[in-house]
Amino acid sequence: MLRKITVIGFGSTMISVGINMFILPFHLINGGIFGISLLLNYVWGFKVGVMFILLNIPIYLFALKKDPIYFYNGLFGAIFSGCLIELLLPLNGMITLPIISSVIIGSIMIGVGVGVMLRNHISPGGMDLLALLLAKWTRVNVGVIMVILDAMIILTGLFLLQDVRLLYSLLIISIIGLLATIITSYSRIKHVN
Repeated sequence: MLRKITVIGFGSTMISVGINMFILPFHLINGGIFGISLLLNYVWGFKVGVMFILLNIPIYLFALKKDPIYFYNGLFGAIFSGCLIELLLPLNGMITLPIISSVIIGSIMIGVGVGVMLRNHISPGGMDLLALLLAKWTRVNVGVIMVILDAMIILTGLFLLQDVRLLYSLLIISIIGLLATIITSYSRIKHVN
């Protein structure tokens, strides 16, 4: 239990700092429920963390029915991540970097946070939980599934916001997906030996 709490704390902190310090200042989005929450923030001003928790409810109800272990692990991850995003909101604008530097640093932080949580079968919420369940059923790597889902969200964002800077979001999801794939693949290799 202590290990899970540590993993959730570390992963949620990395995700929250990455989003607030590096992604929000440029009005970029990453994928999954985080991306949808950011999109709702940019379009209507909704709070990112609150929307993140609310949008996770239907996915978690589905997970409870299909796989209760993923439900409980993911529930803690999603609530903690959503609350931490709101608590660390003052980090937005604290550091001013060129957009490409922010994209790379923010993506690495988020990717490590997501990857470490997924490696320990803890979802940081939403699409990641859905990706974990799909990976379990299809045997397709969770990182690959995440990239496909995330690309669909970013294309929706491009259509709604019509801001070419959102093309950087494709780099964000690629880095996050790559890190999640590497970290979760390493976990599988380690358990086989």
